[in-house]
Amino acid sequence: MAEDAKPRRLYQVWKGSNRFFCGGRLIFGPDVASVLLSILLIAGPAIAFCIRAHSKMEDHSYALPALIGGFILAVMDLIFLFVTSARDPGIVPRNSKPPESDDTFDATTPSMEWVNGRTPHMKLPRTKDVIVNGVPVKVKYCDPCLLFRPPRASHCSICNNCVQRFDHHCPWVGQCIGIRNYRFFFMFISTSTVLCIYVFAFSWIDLLQLKRAKNSIWKAMSNDYLSDFLIIYCFVAVWFVGGLTVFHSYLISTNQTTYENFRYRYDKKENPYNKGVMGNLREVFFSKIPPSMNNFRAFVEVEEEDAVGVVTPNFGEGIMSSNEKIDIEMGMKLTEDGGFTLPEILRNLEYDDSDDDLKNSEEDGGHFDSIFPVEQDMKEPTGTTILGDQVTCSGQKAREPVYSSSALEDDNIATEKKDDMSGSNQTAAP
Repeated sequence: MAEDAKPRRLYQVWKGSNRFFCGGRLIFGPDVASVLLSILLIAGPAIAFCIRAHSKMEDHSYALPALIGGFILAVMDLIFLFVTSARDPGIVPRNSKPPESDDTFDATTPSMEWVNGRTPHMKLPRTKDVIVNGVPVKVKYCDPCLLFRPPRASHCSICNNCVQRFDHHCPWVGQCIGIRNYRFFFMFISTSTVLCIYVFAFSWIDLLQLKRAKNSIWKAMSNDYLSDFLIIYCFVAVWFVGGLTVFHSYLISTNQTTYENFRYRYDKKENPYNKGVMGNLREVFFSKIPPSMNNFRAFVEVEEEDAVGVVTPNFGEGIMSSNEKIDIEMGMKLTEDGGFTLPEILRNLEYDDSDDDLKNSEEDGGHFDSIFPVEQDMKEPTGTTILGDQVTCSGQKAREPVYSSSALEDDNIATEKKDDMSGSNQTAAP
């Protein structure tokens, strides 16, 4: 069956949350639908502005240049949005097995957590130090990807991938922002800012031109609702995209990512990646973009599906340590050989101590309320013979039957009643 399995492409067995199109050539995040909303928010006002500029071409000489400029900016903005959303942001390939530890860690280090869930038979540190430009930097072990993340990489919980130089996951582009698309993301938000300012400015020019004919700005605004809408829309949008542009300009000049800025605060300690303003600008805009580490169109065997996906811990097949672990919530007991349910555990418990306590209590004259007679432990009986008050088991000496205390009390009461009745009968006889 395995030999006849048809090979499939990597994107078809990829266990991340990404969405693939065009045979794995385009990769989006799981929230790819948000890209359509972003396209609508950009293309809608841009088309309205171009229609408005085209209608004024006969009356105003600036209308044609405004139309051409607005069209170019809108197309560039949409292209940057598409390139940012549809490319691999720098996904780090998963490992099929945990990495082998180069060093032996026998001593317990207070500042170190050990990875036990997926590597029960070996010790791996949760973090380890690597040297970046002479500065020690901690890198973390990623449980889903079974690897130590490269410096500046982080695992995106939305896309379920480790991404190189992870900046953030942008819901407006439906994709992670990493080393391979950060440049295009910045171009997208900066072009959006320029487009908002451009449309805002020419919409005001239209109103001012109409004011000359109406002799009042209020009358001009009441007769040009499209310009009013574009002014308000662009005024609101520019605060959003403009603020992002300014913030990321600061991050680029200091060679930080959004994740690092909020998490590590390099202003309080040395940034090992800072190369100066010009060096940082050169690295972001003029350096070569590294190729993708994944060939999503490559053929893989179906049996290798787990090797490229998320490896989840299997606690039932030799993954547990020698110590038994009980999952209280599931009500299951798991061992190295297999699982046993809790009722079976109760049936397998030893009651030797309980039997000893019971015998000791009987010898002390204690009473146990029971409706069942106490059974004797006969390990190898082959037959039972009852001779009067003697009970004889083949292979064993005869033993007297043992009854519970409540049964003996009932027999005593019945005997006393018989004696009373016989005595009364004798007294009544003449």
